Order: sequence, then C-alpha cells, then structure tokens
Amino acid sequence: MADAPLIDMARPQGGDPAQAGRRALGGDITFAIGIAMMLAILFLPLPTFLIDFGLALSFALSIVILMVALWVRRPLDFSSFPLVLLVVTMLRLSLNIATTRGILSNGHEGEAAAGHVIAGFANFIMGGDFVIGLIVFLILVIINFIVITKGASRIAEVSARFTLDGIPGKQMAIDADLNAGLITNDEAQKRRRELEEETSFFGAMDGASKFVKGDAVAGLIITAINVFGGMIIGMVRHGMAAGEAADIFTRLSVGDGLVSQIPALIVSLAAGIIITKGQTSGSAQETMSKQLVAFAPALNVAAGMLLVLALMPGLPFLPFAALAGGLAATAFAVKKSRAEEAAGAAAASRARLEAEQRTARESIKATLDVAKVELALGRQLSARLLSDHSELASRVGKMRKRFARQFGFIVPDITLTDDIDLPPKDYAVRIHGTTVASATLPLGELVVILGERPAPPVPHDPFREPAFGMKAALIPPAYAAQVRQAGYEPVEDIAILLTHLSETLARNLAQLLSYGDVKALMDRLPPEYHRLIDEITPQHLSLSGLQAVLKLLLAEQVSIRNLGLILEAVAEIAPHVKRPEPIAEHVRMRMAAQICGDLADKGALKVLRMGQRWDQAFSQGARRDARGEVTGFDIDPKEIESFGRDAGEKVRALMDEGHRFVLVTAPETRAFIRMIIERVFPALPVLSHAEIARGARVDVIGGIS
Repeated sequence: MADAPLIDMARPQGGDPAQAGRRALGGDITFAIGIAMMLAILFLPLPTFLIDFGLALSFALSIVILMVALWVRRPLDFSSFPLVLLVVTMLRLSLNIATTRGILSNGHEGEAAAGHVIAGFANFIMGGDFVIGLIVFLILVIINFIVITKGASRIAEVSARFTLDGIPGKQMAIDADLNAGLITNDEAQKRRRELEEETSFFGAMDGASKFVKGDAVAGLIITAINVFGGMIIGMVRHGMAAGEAADIFTRLSVGDGLVSQIPALIVSLAAGIIITKGQTSGSAQETMSKQLVAFAPALNVAAGMLLVLALMPGLPFLPFAALAGGLAATAFAVKKSRAEEAAGAAAASRARLEAEQRTARESIKATLDVAKVELALGRQLSARLLSDHSELASRVGKMRKRFARQFGFIVPDITLTDDIDLPPKDYAVRIHGTTVASATLPLGELVVILGERPAPPVPHDPFREPAFGMKAALIPPAYAAQVRQAGYEPVEDIAILLTHLSETLARNLAQLLSYGDVKALMDRLPPEYHRLIDEITPQHLSLSGLQAVLKLLLAEQVSIRNLGLILEAVAEIAPHVKRPEPIAEHVRMRMAAQICGDLADKGALKVLRMGQRWDQAFSQGARRDARGEVTGFDIDPKEIESFGRDAGEKVRALMDEGHRFVLVTAPETRAFIRMIIERVFPALPVLSHAEIARGARVDVIGGIS
C-alpha cells in the first residue's frame, strides 16, 4: 500500500497514457517548428510587424528568465538554463540578421525601416542624438562583456572543475552512508542522480557562458557593420549626403544594438545569479536578505558612517540621513528577532530536556532494550574510530554484505558505543548484551602476523593477534617500507579489530538468527516453496523447531543460503524424527556438496582422519536406543582428556603449517567429537564420512592416533 501514491504520481495527469503521449508529441513538434523558424529568419526577409513581434518576444523571454533566476531555490532546479540560454541567444542573433537586412535595405526611408521597436528605442534612449545612443550602447556592451559575462564565465569554469574533482569523494560518502544503513537504496540512487545532474549542469554552464560572451561580441560587430555598411549604401545607391546617411543609419544601427543588448544584459544577469548562488538553498532574495542583515553591529556601523556623510558640508542631507535611519531600524529589528529566536530555542530545548527526563523517569522500557550486536570502545579507541565514523561504517557495511552472501541471512545492525568502564585501548563485542570477545587494540601501530616466522629486523613489540591467537609483532608506521621489503605485510589496527569482529560474529551466528529472521527468509522464498513449508509446519515441525535446525547449522558455520534445499531435506525426515539434532545431521548429509565446496582449499578437501584407536573408542562408548540411534556416550573422562591432547597436538601442527583442513569421523560420533573439539578449536570444521560429497577430491594430510 505504501507504493500506491508513488505509482499514482508517476502516471500522466490526464489519466490516458495515449492522450498524454499525444500532448508530449505535440509539444515536441511545436518546439521543433520554433527552432526551424529561427533558422529561417537567417535567410528569409521579414515584414516589420514580425520583426517588432520578435523583438518584443526577446524582451519577454529575457525578463521571464531573470525572474525565474531570482525565485529558483537551487541552481539544479533550473537545470535547463544552458539550453534556454542557447535558444534565446540564437533567437536574438536571428533577429539581428533580420533587422540588419531591414536597416540596410530600407534605411533610406526613415526611422521605421526596421520596425517601430527599434525606432522607439532610438528616440527614447538616444533623445534624437545618435552620439548619446552610441555611448550608451558601448557602455552596455562593456558592462555585459567585461563585467558580468567575464565574471560568470570564471565562476562557471571553477565550479565545473571543483565539481568534477569532488565526484569521487561524494560518491564514496554516499556509499558509506548506504553501507552504514543511514540512507535507503532509493535515497542513495536519488543522491547519485543529483550528483550527476550537478556535474552536467556546471559543465554545461561553463560552455553556455561562452554563448553570452559571443553574443556581446557579435552585437558590437553587427552594429559597426550596420553603421558603415548603411552609410556606404545610403551614399552610393540612394544618393544621400554623408551627414544625412551617417545620422539615419547610425541612429538605426545603435537603436538595433540597444534593442539586442538590453535583453542580452538581462539574460547575462540571470546567468550570473544562477552561477553565483552556488550550493546555497533558497531564492536570491532569501539568500541575500538573510546574510546581508544577519549582523546587527555591521548595520549599526554602516548607519553611523552614512550619518557622518549626511552631516558633511556640501553633501545632500536627506538621502544619506534616510538611509542611515533605515539601516539603524533594520539593525534594531534584526537584534530583536534574534533575541526572540534564541529565547524560543532555549524554551524548546528546556521543554525537550524535561520531556526526556520525564520519559526516562517514568519508563523502564528503554533500559530493557539491548542491542543485538554491540561494539563497545574504550575512550582512546572511541576518539580515534568514532571521529572517522564514515570509514568504519563503510567497512562494517561491507562486512555485513559479505555475511549475507556467505551465510544466507542479514546480520543485525552493529551498534557502535563508547564505554568508559573499558580500558582506554580495549574494545568488547557484545551479543544481546553479553560480552563474547574483547581485546586490546594497538593504536597508531602496524601489526605484522608472524605465525612460526621470525620477527622482522626492525624495532617491535610482541603481540598476540586476537581473532586467531596467532603470534604477531607491533611496529611503528615509519618502518612499514622496511618490513615490506623483508617479505612481511603489515596490517593496520582497524583491520585487526574488524577481523576479530568478523570471526566473533561467524562463531555466534546461531545467536543472531531470530524468529523474525526465519519468518522473513521464508517469506522471500518462491511461491512453490510456500506449499512445502505448509506441509512441514505445523504438522511435523513448528517454525521454532525449524529455527532450531537452522541454528544448529549456523553454529558450525554451515551456510543456509540454499534454503530451498534445506527445506526439502527437512521435509524428508521431519515426518519420522522430531528432535532438531538428527534433522540437522540429515540436512548436513543432503548439503554435502555445498559444505565440501565451501571448505575446499584450491579445489581439494584436506582431511584429518580419526585414528583407528579413537574410532573404536567412541563407537564402543556410544549408547543406543531400541531403534539403534545414538542417545549418548559413556566414555572414561581420562580417555576424553587423552583424545583432546592427541587432537590438539596434531591440529596445532597442521595449523602452524598453514593448512586449511577438516576433521572427519563416523556419522554417529560426529556431533560428540565436535562438542569436544570446539572447546579448543572453535573454527575447526568436523565432518562425517557421509558428508563427503560424491566426486569431491580428498587430500588426507594426517590422522589422530
């Protein structure tokens, strides 16, 4: 239901898509006809009434563009401005061609040769003296070309360059916020689209500013051509005197130049307003008024200086005194408004604080909320890592994605907190409020994992890597290059923390799979599996029983990403067995190919076998019921201790050699042996012979004897 408004808003307003498509096609055809007419003006002569209409249209469009530039809240809200600027510039140049044709062809007939708009401007602005008009025209060209256009072009060029340079950092910030869960995927896509639009806009504005500069140069050249060309035509073809020809054609040419330069100046001003707004939000009036009158002392000083000017002899008193009074009144109003806003904010803050305190006193529910996964940091760690929250959040987000791909469900959000009870350089991983792992992190130093290798030949301190307990050395960052030359790869401190966090989560996946997670996983399955779930639950196994089976798999880091295969295996045995343990063992046998594939090392499954002595000892110690199923073990504790010693020696030796291997035993004893092994080697997989996939390449690397 939440998507319905979005769908309705995306529909055309008319209700009929075909009708909306026809309207859009009609608009495209009209726009294309308008462009074609502008091109036709370049070659075809126009009557004077059409020239007047075109010049009035140019004025109207330039005024509309300026008003939109004043009211637009962000530059991207007027992202079509470069295209509009190109069209308006082309319209003005085509009209220049038409007026030039009229001036040179009919200029000898009088002031109305190129239309009444040009004649009106020639008489109104020039006052009948073409010298005044020429000076005004040149001043307008200088203002447009040198002042506004040049400054806007430079700002557009720098903005485009800085926007392009800032793209990678902004994209990384978006990805970090997305991985940290601060924004949704839709919001991330929206921000990426805005970033692309911003880059395209400022790049286009950098080029569009050249239109305005070229328009100003073209206007100056066209006016000069009209003046000299008209004088030559008037004297040679129409027999006019030099003074008369100069007066008429200069007046018409300057009038034409003024008619074209005033709209050009307005559009240049609009371009400058759009460019100089930058990233500020709000209309031009809001932006200027908020920042110009933001400082009351500055207004008071300005009012005092204007009052001094008003009292100086020789200067008019009234203008300066009126402005000084206006600035003083504005400063008083701003100061009063700021005081009222500060009082309101303080009152709101006090009310919010009182409400929070009242809620904290009256409700104990908040104290019962416990984060599913919490990474608590000591004071120094908190100051180091939480200050650069984006990098840590990005890495944690990538780690959660990896867990989702590898194990088939989404690990809960990891809450970062600072804990003053922890030592300054310590951290603790808590699951459901219980500390399951903790360690000390060497801040500002690099860690070199040694294993059985000697320490690097640089100053170092001994260290024990917290995730796997491997021997390591701490080195200052200054020796990183020497350590790499010696064949070691130093690891930064944050990578050590995240590796420990990842391994801790992998060993506690069963605690993180909630009932809600199971329900969500079932809901995401294809419809055909929903019928299979209905056959299993609740007749043979409840949903909580199915959750217990999945937890048993995750407890040994068996991925549940192939949930359909797991449900098929559960459906086979659930009618005959109710306990989750034998159901999980049956599922493991059905998932043998996946298990062996996940544990294989370079295509081969390295196996550590149980010796004949221990196979017989555990087989003889198994207690069975009437149906022959193993229900427990009756073994001398000394035998278990002896097995632990033998297994520990062999497993440590193989781990020190860098092998990735599994321990293989009989199916009926696998769970019991796993329970013994996980006390010392929680990450060592224990498989049964029935879980070795058919066709898997097995490499036996030793045995426990």
